[in-house]
Amino acid sequence: MPDERAAAIADLMRAGREAARLSMVFRYAVAERLGLTVSDLECLDFLADAGPATAGQVAERTNLTTGAVTSMLRRLQQAGYVTAERDPADRRRVIVALRPERAAELDRPYERFAARAERLVEGYRAEDIALLVRHYDRMRAMYLAELDHLRDHDTAPRPA
Repeated sequence: MPDERAAAIADLMRAGREAARLSMVFRYAVAERLGLTVSDLECLDFLADAGPATAGQVAERTNLTTGAVTSMLRRLQQAGYVTAERDPADRRRVIVALRPERAAELDRPYERFAARAERLVEGYRAEDIALLVRHYDRMRAMYLAELDHLRDHDTAPRPA
C-alpha cells in the first residue's frame, strides 16, 4: 500500500507540473493575442480579482520591481486598460484600477476554455469540487510563501 501511495503522489506531482507548464504556455498565447506581455496580463488579472490596488501591491503580486511596475502601469494606462489615481489618504501612493469596460475584452480569450472547464466538472460531486477548491487554496498559499521566501532570501550570485 505505501508503494501505491508513493506512486499516486508521484503521478499527482507530475500532473501538476504539466498543468502548470501548459497554463504558462496558454497565458503567453493569450497575452500575445491581446498584444500584452504576460506580466501585463498578470497585473490585469490581479486587478480583476482583487479590485483597485496600490502600485506596491501590484509589484508584490506580480513579483516585479517597483520600477518595472511603474513602466508597466504607464503602458497599461496609455492603452486604456487601467486608471491610476493618487490615493487621497496618502498622496505618495497610486491606486490602480482595471477599467470595467475593458474587462470583457480580457475575458474573451478565456471563454472557450471556461466553457470546457465547466463541462469538465459537470459530473463532479459538490464534495469533489470542495476538495479541489481546498487544494487550489493550499497551493496558492504555498506559492505566496515561496515567493516571499525567494524575495527575502535572494541567493542569486551578484555580478562582481
